[in-house]
Amino acid sequence: MTIMIIQGPHPAASSLSKELLSHLKQLALAAGRTVEVCTCHGLRELVARVRTARPQTTEFMLLAPGNLTQQVHEHPEAGLSDALRGLGMPYIELQDDCDASLETGLITHNGPLATVVVNGDTGASYHIALGIALKRLHAAM
Repeated sequence: MTIMIIQGPHPAASSLSKELLSHLKQLALAAGRTVEVCTCHGLRELVARVRTARPQTTEFMLLAPGNLTQQVHEHPEAGLSDALRGLGMPYIELQDDCDASLETGLITHNGPLATVVVNGDTGASYHIALGIALKRLHAAM
């Protein structure tokens, strides 16, 4: 089964590098899982990706909206809140900045299992989030 990473645009310094992605995939594979990455360039695309995630093929989601966080707050009508409420799997939110969380006033229930913010260290955020997901999935077996 798959852990899906859905990410919005990030500054180059905090984007998911090929090396980091390779390492995350190796960690997941060692735990019997795969990692799939969907990069979204706009808010509509991000919402659509969340809506189309299916529990039949995806067990867990890591959501890293990046530069789209501000748009999510400015455009609640875009439907991310509804998409997350209807998500049939647990998810973890990843942020680069502690002031950029989605959950502030956005999610009233079915919120993220965790929100991971390691200011200035995107790699650590992804490692921590993947570790939580793998541990949670292992415990569910």
